[in-house]
Amino acid sequence: MAELVGIVNYGMGNIKSVWNALDYIGEEAVILNPDDDFESCSHLVLPGVGSFAKAMSNISSSGLDGKIKKHVAEDKPLLGICLGMQLLASKGYEGGATKGLDLIKGEVRRMEVSLHLPHVGWNNLAVKNEHPILKDVKRDVDFYFVHSYEFAVTNPNDLIAVTDYEKEIAAVVASGIVAGAQFHPEKSQSNGLKILENFCEWGP
Repeated sequence: MAELVGIVNYGMGNIKSVWNALDYIGEEAVILNPDDDFESCSHLVLPGVGSFAKAMSNISSSGLDGKIKKHVAEDKPLLGICLGMQLLASKGYEGGATKGLDLIKGEVRRMEVSLHLPHVGWNNLAVKNEHPILKDVKRDVDFYFVHSYEFAVTNPNDLIAVTDYEKEIAAVVASGIVAGAQFHPEKSQSNGLKILENFCEWGP
């Protein structure tokens, strides 16, 4: 169980649904605005909906990038959700080429598929590398996705799970104490809540 989970508010996140999910599983959570104290949080969640470039502009201009990176440097767990996962990358191209948080090496590019975009709906996971946040998570249960861009990791070891949308798409990535989920665990019923529980129990 986490001591305190901070949900980073940079103006583009599905803040309330994440807070509700954490509250439901019995975790104490707080919404963190740019000027708030991050030090008391043992875990951080970076949610997000919208454009990569706009999100990074909000994060950088408010000084949140430094606070997020300091949290990780102190060996405290960070989970990115949906756009929040993509922001962990080195660079993204939605809204123009933009530097990301560079916490997991890779780039976020528009999905090259013939299927409809955005990819909206329920898809299952295929695990590539075992990770604590997937402990006891059922593999054949669907998770809720909404996205048009995909995270291409540089290191194959950082690709934890994929989903199939005409081709393999990164669904879970992780490096060190940082992890990201392309889907919305807070909207993925009991299996998604299990991932949030695992995240809150994860750490040094």
